[in-house]
Amino acid sequence: MAGVPSHEVRLAARRPLLFRGGIARPLRARPSVLVVCFLYNRPCFGCRGENDIQLVLTNDDGLDAPGLAALADAASSLGTCTVVAPVGPFSGCSHRVTTDGPIAVDRHGDHRYAVHGTPADCVRIALWRLAPRADWVLSGINAGGNLGADVHHSGTVAAVREAVLHGWPGIAISHYRRRGMALDWDRAAAWVPPILRDLMAEPCASGTFWNINLPHLDPDAPTPEVVICPLDTSPLPLSFREGDDGLYYDGDYHRRRREHGSDVDICFGGRIAVTKISLL
Repeated sequence: MAGVPSHEVRLAARRPLLFRGGIARPLRARPSVLVVCFLYNRPCFGCRGENDIQLVLTNDDGLDAPGLAALADAASSLGTCTVVAPVGPFSGCSHRVTTDGPIAVDRHGDHRYAVHGTPADCVRIALWRLAPRADWVLSGINAGGNLGADVHHSGTVAAVREAVLHGWPGIAISHYRRRGMALDWDRAAAWVPPILRDLMAEPCASGTFWNINLPHLDPDAPTPEVVICPLDTSPLPLSFREGDDGLYYDGDYHRRRREHGSDVDICFGGRIAVTKISLL
């Protein structure tokens, strides 16, 4: 591996690498743990056993979505999970919350709840009543990318943003989807745990959160590289078609404008894009 010190290559065999500026570097592990705990007053890996970490899982595709099942599978090795998700799909609902009416909550077994509200509602109710001792909030795995400007529309990302507003750290995970090819949720569930484990041991300042986007690769493709990269600032294409009852958005998501080295560029190019996002 050109440009990478030999000790980093050896380390790559034991734990995944994150790529900064095109150079593979292992994430710093234990020293940063104390920073996370200081900033958020929440434990993370290294402070206590993984089985003691309390995780809230949510999404915007609904309680029965396969992406949420994949996230639960991935997160089960990281701590104790409480699933609090919308009863049905709320894709593209952004950061809408319910303040003018009741929100019903249905229990579906141990540590599993369906909320008749938005993803942000789910997080608010989870942190207030269902899992107030949670250490982290994880949202996803969304069936479709949440890259660049998507983060402003996404219910998946809004769920984590809501957690961060209240002082909890969080990570949003999405899976870019190519036309005409099914998502492999088992493979996604295998990619995610080492990334989450590393990010949860990294310093993440108050008011920031991580956004992960998985690429949609061919079935025989090797495990993709992981790249820390900036959020693309390009807008989604403006294009509508006229129907009998109004206008329908028909912008081509897959041919959207992208900035070199941004999350859109990285993910569309077949690598896992990891972006730190600030509330302001």
